Amino acid sequence: MGSLAFAEKPHAVCVPYPAQGHINPMLKLAKILHYKGFHITFVNTEYNHKRLLKSRGPDSLHALPSFQFEAIPDGLLDQSDIDATQDVPSLCASTQKNCLAPFRNLLLKLNDTSSSHVPPVTCIVSDGVMSFTLDAAAELGIPDVLFWTTSACGFMGYAQYRRLIEKGLTPLKDESYLTNGHLDTIIDWIPGMKGIRLRDLPSFIATMDLDDVMLNFAMVEAERAQRASAVILNTFDALEHEVLEGLSTMYPSICSIGPLHLLVNQIPDKNYKLIGSNLWKEEESCIEWLDKREPNSVVYVNFGSVTVMTSNQLIEFAWGLANSKQAFLWIIRPDLVRGDSAVLPPEFVEETKERSLLANWCSQEEVLSHRSIGGFLTHSGWNSTLESVCGGVPMISWPFFAEQQTNCRYACIEWGIGMEIESDAKRGKIESLVRELMVGEKGQKLKKKATEWKKLAEETISPTGSSFVNLDKIINQVLLASATN
Repeated sequence: MGSLAFAEKPHAVCVPYPAQGHINPMLKLAKILHYKGFHITFVNTEYNHKRLLKSRGPDSLHALPSFQFEAIPDGLLDQSDIDATQDVPSLCASTQKNCLAPFRNLLLKLNDTSSSHVPPVTCIVSDGVMSFTLDAAAELGIPDVLFWTTSACGFMGYAQYRRLIEKGLTPLKDESYLTNGHLDTIIDWIPGMKGIRLRDLPSFIATMDLDDVMLNFAMVEAERAQRASAVILNTFDALEHEVLEGLSTMYPSICSIGPLHLLVNQIPDKNYKLIGSNLWKEEESCIEWLDKREPNSVVYVNFGSVTVMTSNQLIEFAWGLANSKQAFLWIIRPDLVRGDSAVLPPEFVEETKERSLLANWCSQEEVLSHRSIGGFLTHSGWNSTLESVCGGVPMISWPFFAEQQTNCRYACIEWGIGMEIESDAKRGKIESLVRELMVGEKGQKLKKKATEWKKLAEETISPTGSSFVNLDKIINQVLLASATN
């Protein structure tokens, strides 16, 4: 599609949930839409807008014409000097309650074209858990596509919350239910998810409180998705075929349009690379260090942007990695250790200095597609899992919360590309899993399977592939519907 004249250019307002793992895929989708001829307004919260400017510099937001950034308040107290993801339950409660009014005002401002100098808003693409945007879209009579940034299996888990409550499976009666085998109950009625256990579903069901913020937030947001013009997921059909079939009986408009990072990489224009979304500063040294390593020789360790651990867990991971004798690249965020700074024993640093690199943050996509990476020790967030699949990299999984448990189950059982650290992470267990992954027989099998999935991921974004075709359909039949009326 060539670029359209200003007056008739469709204008998409993109609204991610304000956490790194949601902003990344939404920005990729926004770039694709921009490349296809849309004017883009990308809406961060004020807190994250400040962090973005701080990590990427004041000019980072002006790299492309007709691609602008706006910010709305999240309703929480200002903590702008902290370089960390905000408390997730507070953020969920606050966005649900406080964001609609400022968002409405932003749309009014944008639609006052004489002063905004942008085309009128023709559609909204919003994070699945920012569904307050549906009300604003309905008032304007424009389409609102909800983008759930989870896996299909994770989204299906959330979509079952009300039934789990009705059947008395959650909330748990008391603490003993966490350990008495209740979580091993097989749930046999979820479409496309055979053999799934209660513990494999998104973790907010492990509560004893019917009024739990996260249990209710996820349940309500999944139900509101039925009002959307369409629901899209950053996954691909071959990977989650059965679950996607199951979801389509509940959400007829659902479709998979991923892996988005592979689609973005097809855009020939280099300027798109200038707009980034990392809220922490990336360290260039990671790639230079990897360039000097043998193929498939390095374990990449990164627990994502939200996971926190105790300093004791950090030390167990450290010695597990050290004792495995494998080379590793470990990303340690400034806020990784709960209420403390991440301090590693000097003996560990000394012992591993020849074969390790520790960094605060990196360009993960680049790392996972690097030839020297042979395995990924991960929290199993969806972006990480999908990037690992596309890089053909097998995983060791230590899921933390939300749908990471579900992704872990699928990676290990359904897709055959992972192993789980099942109990509390102890150095002996970590050492043997890392060694198995990198030089063991099981690791070889996982690597072979991961390479097969990588090939399927690449096929899905070819012009005849399902994700490529689905994305075209969403653009032409849904997002452009009101612009051409």
